Amino acid sequence: MGVETAATASEAFGPQFVTPMLFGAALNPLNSSVMATALVAIASSLGVSVGRSSILIASLYLTSAVAQPTTGRLGELIGPRRVFVAGTALVLLGGFVGGFGDNLLILTIARVLIGMGTSTGYPTAMLLIRRRASTAGLTAPPQRVLGSLTIAGAAMVAIGPALGGLLISWFNWRAAFLINVPIACAALLTALLWLPKDPDRIRGYPWRELITRVDLVGITGFAITLTCALTFLLSLPRPRISVLAASLLVAIALICWELRARYPFLDIRLLVSNMALTRTYLRNGLTLLAVYIVLYGLTQWMEAARGLTAYTAGLTLIPMGVLSALSAQVGSRRLRMGTSLTISAALMLAAGLIACSLNGHSPLVLLVTITALVGVVSGLCTLANQIALYEQAPAHTVGTASGLLRTYGYIGSIAAATICGMTFRTRVDDTGLHRLVAALIAVSMVVLALTVADRKLYARSNSRNRLDARRP
Repeated sequence: MGVETAATASEAFGPQFVTPMLFGAALNPLNSSVMATALVAIASSLGVSVGRSSILIASLYLTSAVAQPTTGRLGELIGPRRVFVAGTALVLLGGFVGGFGDNLLILTIARVLIGMGTSTGYPTAMLLIRRRASTAGLTAPPQRVLGSLTIAGAAMVAIGPALGGLLISWFNWRAAFLINVPIACAALLTALLWLPKDPDRIRGYPWRELITRVDLVGITGFAITLTCALTFLLSLPRPRISVLAASLLVAIALICWELRARYPFLDIRLLVSNMALTRTYLRNGLTLLAVYIVLYGLTQWMEAARGLTAYTAGLTLIPMGVLSALSAQVGSRRLRMGTSLTISAALMLAAGLIACSLNGHSPLVLLVTITALVGVVSGLCTLANQIALYEQAPAHTVGTASGLLRTYGYIGSIAAATICGMTFRTRVDDTGLHRLVAALIAVSMVVLALTVADRKLYARSNSRNRLDARRP
């Protein structure tokens, strides 16, 4: 980035513009990581099993996977600031509902509200950034601003479990919900004060036209397809074939509808014609699949087979979160998109090869080395895929496109949890770990091949994507 461009970007993306978006970017990963430390306490307090209480995690993932592209679509139509403010209000409501809830149903409703609300943060931020860049005449992606979103999310993943543990030990499990209240208030206040108001012209749609443009049928079909698919994954190793069949049937109907829709929610033709964007989605989902195999699988093995306490196992994961944030910072300033993705894939493969040597007597330094490498992978790939999407997606669909990027990430994380559950179904031991490592290496090789073969990643374009001309 040249000096003149950097100066212009610095002026366009000042602290007041960026601060509300950082709050929004932090809320979703915070709620994902903090709840993991509260499940046992919630189960004990409500008199339910820990297995039943895990619906509080699954409900957030399922809601977010559907809501991310949906809120992005709404942001494109009625304005990102309006959607962000409405979403933050939902987080505030969900925090209070969960904080004062007294049964699992109420807490699940609270998590759905929080999932819907926090899902507005990332897609609306990408829309706001894209529009501000266009207004400022910037053609290159504002890497430092995109990097700050990645850093905010990585920081929450890093401190979330520790923060959750402290809050629950000092207060009780209700703090895992009520922590949303002050953060949502700060996000709401700064958004109302500092985010630019949406153009009045966006209000011009009559309700019937707005419903047509939102494509409620497409959104509903997408939600049913994804929910059934993820439910099938979560049912393994006892597969619910009927749920999978329902997912496939609805998916076929969804494709037929979207190909005929005037304003498709899921633009099938765009995904087919813009293979660079489709590869970015696949690369993001597969990389996060590998990351979560380490996060879920290695953690279980460290406690059950290696004999570490939960506290010590948690400490070995700290470098993962810290280096994720640091690598995103370095990547936003020093590295090109293709370089970051290549390094990320190579380091993930290296982590898998190192993990081949793990056994019940492996030194802690080896475990920390693996988690540290995966942390660098997470930071670099998240940032680079954001930049790739920024360049590859048409400007008028960047909200929906950004949400879909996150959806692929959720699918990867749930698939990783399923793989780990199947591998450690009867026993957590070295043999099971090495099977997970084999899966990790295989996924890493696919990601590396996808990255190296995609020459467009190495040719940074300063011109706006030609698909931007395709306006609704």
